[in-house]
Amino acid sequence: MNDVSTHTAAQDDRNDHIKIYVNGDIVPRAQAKVSVYDSGFMLGDGIWEGLRLYNGKWAFLDEHMDRLFEASLAVDMDLQMSKAQVIDALEQTRLANDMHTDVHARLMFTRGIKSKPFQHPALSQQGPTLVIICEHSKASIARPIKLATVPHLRGLPMTQDPKLNSHSKLNCILACIAAEKCGADEALMLDINGFVNTTNACNFFIVRKGEVWTSTGDYCMNGITRQKVIDVCRANGVVVREKNYSLVDTYGADEAFLTGTFGAQTPVSHIDGRKIGADYPGPMTQKIRQWYFDLVKGAQ
Repeated sequence: MNDVSTHTAAQDDRNDHIKIYVNGDIVPRAQAKVSVYDSGFMLGDGIWEGLRLYNGKWAFLDEHMDRLFEASLAVDMDLQMSKAQVIDALEQTRLANDMHTDVHARLMFTRGIKSKPFQHPALSQQGPTLVIICEHSKASIARPIKLATVPHLRGLPMTQDPKLNSHSKLNCILACIAAEKCGADEALMLDINGFVNTTNACNFFIVRKGEVWTSTGDYCMNGITRQKVIDVCRANGVVVREKNYSLVDTYGADEAFLTGTFGAQTPVSHIDGRKIGADYPGPMTQKIRQWYFDLVKGAQ
C-alpha cells in the first residue's frame, strides 16, 4: 500500500491517549467500544461528518451540521439530538482532549444496536449510536498525489446517492484498491456517462487556460470545501465551470488538485501516468489555497 494519500498526517503521539465520545460518555481511546450488534459495524448503516479545527473554531460548522441533518432525513434516522446538542457533544470532546488547533474530528451516527444480526432497520431497537473521534492531525503530504482512472463509478441516486456521507464506502474503497494496484495513490472515478467526476475520497478540479473546471456535481460528493473553492474563485474573478468534461480534457490540464475538509487543496502531479503541470502546487492552486484559508480565518 502507498504511504501517501489525501489524508496523510504528521505522526502525533498525543493521539495514543485521546479521549473519545461514545453515547454521552467521554472515555480513553482503549475503552471506546461499540457493540458487535451495532448497525454501523454490522451493515454500514450510519452517517458521518469530518470537521477541521483551526485556532479554536470548527471551520464551516453550520454547513457541516446542515449536511449531517439532511443526511439523517435521507436515511430516515432520528438522531434524537438537536444541532446545538451535537455541537455541544463535539465541543465536550474537544475540551476533554485540550485541543485548540490542527484537529480533525470524525462525527458518526449509526442507527444503533440491533436485536438480531439482520438487515431490517426496525431491528435497530437501541439507538442511535453517536461516536466522536478528535485527533491531533496536521496534513503532511510529502509529494503531490498520483491518480489512476478506475472502472468503479460514482453512480445514480437510486442506487446509493454519492452526495450522501454514509458509512457504506465499499465502492470507494474498492476504487482506491484498484488505483493502488496500478501504482497510484488514489482513484479518479468517472460518472455513469464516462465524464470525469471525483476521486474515491475527495472532489476533483482541473485548471485550463486560467479557468477552473469541476464536475457538474450531479454524481459527486456535495463537498463543503468544493463549494468554498467555487465561491472564492468567483469572488476573485476566476471563471469556474461546473460541467461535463472528459479524460482528454483532464490530460491536457495545466493543473489538477483535490479538495476536502482534511487536506483543503491537495495538488495532483500525475493521472494515468501522464504528468499534469510543472509546479506543485501550481500557481492557480496556490492562489485558491490562500483565498480559502483567508476565508477560514474570516469565519473565525
